[in-house]
Amino acid sequence: MDLLILNGPNLNRLGKREPSVYGNDSLKDLEALLTQYGESKNVNLTMRQSNWEGQLIDWIHEAEDAFDGIVINPGAFTHYSIALRDAVASISVPVIEVHISNVHAREDFRKESVIAPNCVGQISGFGFDSYIMGIDFFVRRRNEDESTRET
Repeated sequence: MDLLILNGPNLNRLGKREPSVYGNDSLKDLEALLTQYGESKNVNLTMRQSNWEGQLIDWIHEAEDAFDGIVINPGAFTHYSIALRDAVASISVPVIEVHISNVHAREDFRKESVIAPNCVGQISGFGFDSYIMGIDFFVRRRNEDESTRET
């Protein structure tokens, strides 16, 4: 199984940006954690981060033929990027939206996601474990598909 992990704007600043909200660990720490977890679950992870909306859109489009699923933290684009929303809607690859902080317990503008309605689900508030939970969704789905084929 091949999953794409996408991180949007300012996530390259993890560990420096608002540690009281996002913690002290860096994007490299997140990627190391996810790589180790993916290996333990026999999942190949490709991790990318961009502060540019168009780059994220291109990667979403490319995922159509290359990945079994996407775990995306769109950052601030969550709340207003109709272009990212449309990119997610345009592909058949399932997408899980994740957030490190509990966006529903923060400022009002963070409570609305224009992307989530086109995703399989949204996970927020569990720190880096939000990504693990997103990966686990795809692992469970794979395991259910395999057990269905065996019967």
